[in-house]
Amino acid sequence: MKPWQKAIPKDRLAHIVKDATRGLVRALTVRLAEHGVSFGHWTFLRILWEHDGLTQRELSEQAGVMEPTTFSAIRSMEELGYVARRQMPDNKKNVYVYLTPHGRALKEKLVPLAEEVNRVATRGVAPEDVVAVRRALVLMLQNLSEDPAVSRSSPRKLSRPSRTSGSSRGSSRYRRPA
Repeated sequence: MKPWQKAIPKDRLAHIVKDATRGLVRALTVRLAEHGVSFGHWTFLRILWEHDGLTQRELSEQAGVMEPTTFSAIRSMEELGYVARRQMPDNKKNVYVYLTPHGRALKEKLVPLAEEVNRVATRGVAPEDVVAVRRALVLMLQNLSEDPAVSRSSPRKLSRPSRTSGSSRGSSRYRRPA
């Protein structure tokens, strides 16, 4: 047993999940950086690969980040040639975000990096255990999304950490598996 493993309290699942998340984010961030893509941009790219043409507000909600964070990230991604922002002639209020051919092409380069991180993280774990962990985590996310204590809280009183920061909180994140 490694020294850090002795420090993991057996009853603190939240700490283990948080540490695993940090490790996964760190491993992916290093790989993405080799291609000049930030983890924050990865978050938005993943969403747009599945649902191109979302409004900035919808993108914020799906990413679990505040709109100013999304605005800054999208502006940067636009400068890099990953996305284009458009307004519809009949609706000047909403700004829609679309992948460019370059942004779409990143999928075949970057998705294998995330798959590699998953393989590294699950090395030595029996496939049925990976399935069980995934099932348990999805159920935990569902349970937490229905937590009455959270639903009674004012959204303004709760901190909504940026998904791009590697935080694992934010109820809107529970809509989409990682």
